[in-house]
Formats: sequence, structure tokens, C-alpha cells
Amino acid sequence: MGPGPSCVSDSVYAALARPTIGHLDPFFIEIMDTEKKNLKTIFRTGNELTLPVSGTGSAGMETCFVNLVNPGDKVLILVNGVFGTRMADVAGRLGANATVREFEWGTPVLVDAVREELAKQKFAIVAVVHAETSTGVRNPVEEIGRIVKDHGALYLVDAVTSLGGIDVRMDDWSIDAIYSGTQKCLSCPPGLAPISFSSRAVEKLKARTTKVPNWYLDLSLIMNYWEGSKRAYHHTAPINMVYALYQALYDLLAEGLEKSFARHADAHAYLVAELEKIGLTLLVAPESRLPMLNAVRCPEGIDEAKIRSRLLDEHKIEIGAGLGPLAGKIWRVGLMGHTARHENVDRLITALKHVL
Repeated sequence: MGPGPSCVSDSVYAALARPTIGHLDPFFIEIMDTEKKNLKTIFRTGNELTLPVSGTGSAGMETCFVNLVNPGDKVLILVNGVFGTRMADVAGRLGANATVREFEWGTPVLVDAVREELAKQKFAIVAVVHAETSTGVRNPVEEIGRIVKDHGALYLVDAVTSLGGIDVRMDDWSIDAIYSGTQKCLSCPPGLAPISFSSRAVEKLKARTTKVPNWYLDLSLIMNYWEGSKRAYHHTAPINMVYALYQALYDLLAEGLEKSFARHADAHAYLVAELEKIGLTLLVAPESRLPMLNAVRCPEGIDEAKIRSRLLDEHKIEIGAGLGPLAGKIWRVGLMGHTARHENVDRLITALKHVL
């Protein structure tokens, strides 16, 4: 019940254990094509360049940046937690002219502040985290998207924690590049990073005058393996992880996206109510909270690390610690994917009562 990985269902474990076949096997190509189709449904996009990158969510982040950032590009990074900070780090390593607009951790990005930054200068890319895993904040990605669209920049969004747990509407929100991870609300082991590029993003990739500075994550090469009638070998795909994601997406769509969102919201509301009964509150204001990642304030005078250790040792429950300026001040409780169920909340509350 930490910030990820989430619990994995038996159906996904069973898929993961199926016999390994070749990465160019015709049947595996069928699996790839169906997986692309299902990812497009979950991202709510018609983008042809939609696929899972071999690697965790961080590989998805690097994929978006290395393919779209040219040296000297003006990039605006909106930061209110650890994962926005990582975006800024990656952009800087690629030689971008990065402007970092910071906001208080535990609060959302302010739309008016974004508008101010875009009025000052022309940016090639604007990047933001949808669900900031380090704080439990939901950023106003849809509202920011409307401003970025008017500005003309490419809009890059981190949906690692949000995909599958709350609505993500890539096309409706004018998102040009998006990435996620398998180990959060998709309830799959870590190892793949779903990404999608709009036609505008693909145009920028194809217009590059220099090679993408990372061979392994170069989408101009990878797309030749994931698209078309003739598949060109790029690297050996993690076959069994592709099986696992195939099953996880199947399970999510069988449940229904709206039902999944409702289940996450219900589990969150139940957790908040049960925490309040034992005197615990959340860091983030109700209107900006994520249902799948809950930042719980640690009581005064409590050794928060000892509480986490006892939860794990005595009750086999894992929760996460605070990061950065929130270290020692919060616990991060995950209700992601298969974890988002009342019985898990009940088990955590019973354990917390005991160790506190």
C-alpha cells in the first residue's frame, strides 16, 4: 500500500508465467497490435504512435524528452514535487534552456502562474506531472492544456500514477506527449512504460536535424518494430512483461474505465473517513487530492519510520515515506489498481491502531 508497485492480480501473474516466444513471432505481433489498441483506448487518443517502452516509468519520461528536446529548446517545467524535479534534470542534461516554475509541495500548480510564464516568452515544450506521487496532488492538466494550446508549445504530461485510476484524456486535453508506468493503477509489475505521441510531436521528431541522443529510446527506430506490416528488429522486447500488460489492460477494460475511476474514488473516501476516526488527516486540500496516492500527516511526537517498519514487520503492510521537504512529515498510502479495495483499507486501519 505504498506509492508503487501496487498489488498484482492473479490473472496478470498467470499471464506473466506463460511460455516465452520470439519477439518477432507472428502471434507476438498480434499481441503487440492489440496492446497498442487498448493503450489508445485507455489514454483516450487516436495517436498511431502509442506503445509501451521497454523500461519503467522513468524510461517513459526519458523517451519523451530525448525524442522531443533539441539543444537550446526553451522548455517550461512546472514543479511541485519530486517527479517534476526529475523532468527538469532530464531537460537540463539534454541541453535545453529550461525554465523551472516551482510551487509549494502539497499544493497544485497554479493556472494563472502558467499563463504568466507563457506570456513572458515562447516555449517549445511545457511539461507537468498529472498525479504527483511524492505529494498526493492532482494537477489541473486539462486547464493547463488549454493555455498551452493557445501558446503553440508541445504539451508533455507525466501520467505514471494517474493512468487507470483517474480520467486521462490525451486528445481532449491537447496533450502532445504522455508517458505512464505499469506498476501503479494498471496493477502490473514494473517494467514497461506506456507512451503516446501526437501528430505534432511526431512531426517534431521527424524534423530533427540531429540524431536522438539515446539509441535505445529512439522512437524513430522503435516505431519500425511496433508499426507496419514489416517489423524491423530494434531490441528484444521483454516478452513476458508484454504478456502481463496485455492482461492488465484487458482486466481494466473488462471492469470499465468509469467503474475503475469510481472504485478508486470510493476506496479513497473510505480511507479518509477511517483515518479521521483515529485522528489522522491528509496533507492535500480535498479538491486537489489524488484518490490513488494519499499523503497522511504523521502525528506529532511519533517516529514515523518506526511505524512503517512495524507495519511491515508485524502486519506485512508496506506504506511509503515522505520525500524532500515532506520527509518525516507524511506517510504515502497507495490505493492503486488492485490495491484500491475496502478490505485493504480495513487491514491498514486495524494495523495502524495497533502500532500507534
